[in-house]
Amino acid sequence: MTSTPASASFDPAAVSAPALEMRGITKRYPGVVANDRIDLVVRPGEIHALLGENGAGKSTLMNILYGLARPDEGQILLDGAEVKISGPADAISRGISMVHQHFMLVPVLTVAENILLGAETMANPVFLDRVEARRRIRELGARFGFEMDPDAKVATLSVGWQQRVEILKALYRQARILVLDEPTAVLTPQETEEIFAVLKRLAAEGHSIIFISHKLYEVLEIADRITVIRRGRVVGSRTPAETNEGDLAEMMVGREVQLTIDRGESHPGKSVLEVRGLHVADDRASEIVRGIDLQVRTGEILGIAGVAGNGQDELVEALVGLRRPTAGQIQLGGRDVAGHTPRQMNEAGVAYVPADRHRFGLVLPFSIADNVVLTSYYRVPFTHGPIRDEGEIESAAEQAIAAYDIRTPSATARAATLSGGNQQKLVVAREFSRELALLVLDQPTRGLDVGSIEFIHRQVLAKRDAGTAILLVSAELDEILELSDRIAVMYRGQLVATVDGRSADKYEIGLLMATGGRERTAELAEAAAADSGVTP
Repeated sequence: MTSTPASASFDPAAVSAPALEMRGITKRYPGVVANDRIDLVVRPGEIHALLGENGAGKSTLMNILYGLARPDEGQILLDGAEVKISGPADAISRGISMVHQHFMLVPVLTVAENILLGAETMANPVFLDRVEARRRIRELGARFGFEMDPDAKVATLSVGWQQRVEILKALYRQARILVLDEPTAVLTPQETEEIFAVLKRLAAEGHSIIFISHKLYEVLEIADRITVIRRGRVVGSRTPAETNEGDLAEMMVGREVQLTIDRGESHPGKSVLEVRGLHVADDRASEIVRGIDLQVRTGEILGIAGVAGNGQDELVEALVGLRRPTAGQIQLGGRDVAGHTPRQMNEAGVAYVPADRHRFGLVLPFSIADNVVLTSYYRVPFTHGPIRDEGEIESAAEQAIAAYDIRTPSATARAATLSGGNQQKLVVAREFSRELALLVLDQPTRGLDVGSIEFIHRQVLAKRDAGTAILLVSAELDEILELSDRIAVMYRGQLVATVDGRSADKYEIGLLMATGGRERTAELAEAAAADSGVTP
């Protein structure tokens, strides 16, 4: 990626007041001060990055700005004038919009219909003015360099183009202050470059952007200024020229963080998992995994890279017993396990860290102790016949809390009370704390901060070095590249390439993720034709 000033054509000196000023924002919840006298100033035409660990207070601060929460103390000023924001509709009417990490789009509707929802352009009191709406959408897209068909169904668009629809939706509502929460979390490197170009155009026209991300190298590239929050307080503000990734990580966590883990040498052994000709259907009975072959050996990590929605979820669910394949073989240690139940897979030595820890990884109203034994509560030593051994369960929970640094007042606290990073550590503690044949990791660090990512990556490598076969599925290409011994790229339900993890090229992998190799094939054909003097 090339680094260029975000606000190349906008003159902030011509504007006297900040676009946004949050002064002394304080928000208390029972037992915790989420925001403690936070000050934040965002200028017109500025891309301002907001960093912090999970639970640091970023989300609370942005919820206050967007009207989803009300501060106990403090002021919000827009263009120098104090305002009270009563709710999201009020925030939108004042030119504040938020693009969430999980898109708020309706897949079966068109681009235009999604953009119009809640902000309908009316021809008269009864009918929508669809012609005018389409004209405005095309005009906005052309103005910021991402023209799109207003009549295209959102379900047919790539993740990168869906991100553009979310931005267009905000611009259609005349947003002047745009909050982007992890906008590149599931994008390929090429899509990230394109979105950054869009953001720089927006800033150049005077829009103010609050950019929230855990990818520190991206923050240093795109931001004009960076504010770091730790435990509810602002601990520092920097420009990219004044700082680096290590400095920012230390400010966020309060200690030195090793951003790149030395994965060391792997020592693959015998095959543990063999998948042959696997076909899997999605919830609508459409084939989404189409004839996959793969192998995972002891002591190695096979990473599967791919843009979300290319069949990774269904593949993982088939491997752990949550979804029955329609054809093909799944062999674990030479035994056919296709169609086994999740409990049978668990008892065969398969552990699973799911992508959605809330829906599939934890029972949030249960205690930490109950979640630690969620997959083993019925076995000795946690039960003897029909009687639970509460002492053994509590002991296992205390060991997990200590070994995995789960920040909690006690093992009896509900899982729902933990921060996202600590919830993920709880899932990891349960799944890692036994002898395993196969470890299946689906987005293991999604939405986590640098400190939690560092910790979980170390645990994954320790499991590999202990001889566990590991299948890692992640939309975070950096994570795949950092941990994987081999990388397989998944595109439209098929594995289109497998490469060595140490020599893999990030942009080549990104191209395979986005196109399945079609563009590379076209390039090679053109080069061959040029060499032979033949016009393709």
